[in-house]
Amino acid sequence: MTPACWIDGQAAEALPLTDRGLHYGDGLFETLAVRAGHIRRLDMHLERLDAGCERLGILKPDGRQLRRELDAACQGQSQAVLKLMLTRGSGGRGYRPPVEPQVTRILFRYPWPDYPRDWSEQGIELRICRTRLGLNPALAGLKHLNRLEQVMARAELSDGRQEGLMLDADGSVIEGTMTNLFASPAEGRLVTPDLALTGVAGVTRRHILERAREEGLRVEVRSLTLDELLESREIFVCNSIAGVWPVQRIEAHSYPVGPLTRRASTWAAEN
Repeated sequence: MTPACWIDGQAAEALPLTDRGLHYGDGLFETLAVRAGHIRRLDMHLERLDAGCERLGILKPDGRQLRRELDAACQGQSQAVLKLMLTRGSGGRGYRPPVEPQVTRILFRYPWPDYPRDWSEQGIELRICRTRLGLNPALAGLKHLNRLEQVMARAELSDGRQEGLMLDADGSVIEGTMTNLFASPAEGRLVTPDLALTGVAGVTRRHILERAREEGLRVEVRSLTLDELLESREIFVCNSIAGVWPVQRIEAHSYPVGPLTRRASTWAAEN
């Protein structure tokens, strides 16, 4: 289905060919879940967008105007997905940013994906991807428009497995192709990879970390080896659209849907 699209607040179907998002991936994006006309965790998404703009030196959009445009896009939608992109706008040939860039706001509205229910109830299977994530602390954590590593990793999932596990160039576990990852190495302990050098710091990941700490769980954000992950008691992945998916299998290793995964599913479902 062709998505609805707005550029700078106006219905549109085309982008200038000189846009730097097209030429260089020079921009950021957010994927927003709409339920009953309401965007879930919008403040967290906009905080991450602002932080990304600051780090990349992109002019932040007017917050009130952006919220009005987002509200208009989700009116009357019982369920939908909004994809918001900011680019540095148009420019000439070459990497050097324009002296006075005109930031472009691109907003898409997509139908809600029909993921099978048993992915969230019984779990999914992960493939360990050959494609590795490069290390770059200047971009780590950001949801920037340079997604070729994820595109290449996703292309490896031709065998029916629902998600791919991505390691960094040093072999540490980082995330899924479109999800963040948590593991429980022992009862009452929750570990998620440190994203200081690569990866995307997801909004649902942040929410689960905050809720786990509120409930007194032992939470660790640190380097995670593949061997340690494979030996975990339970594993799950998450993002803003899927919520939480338990991991039932990685290659030859099987995992139950454990108590921490069920608690995280409840937290992810919160508004």
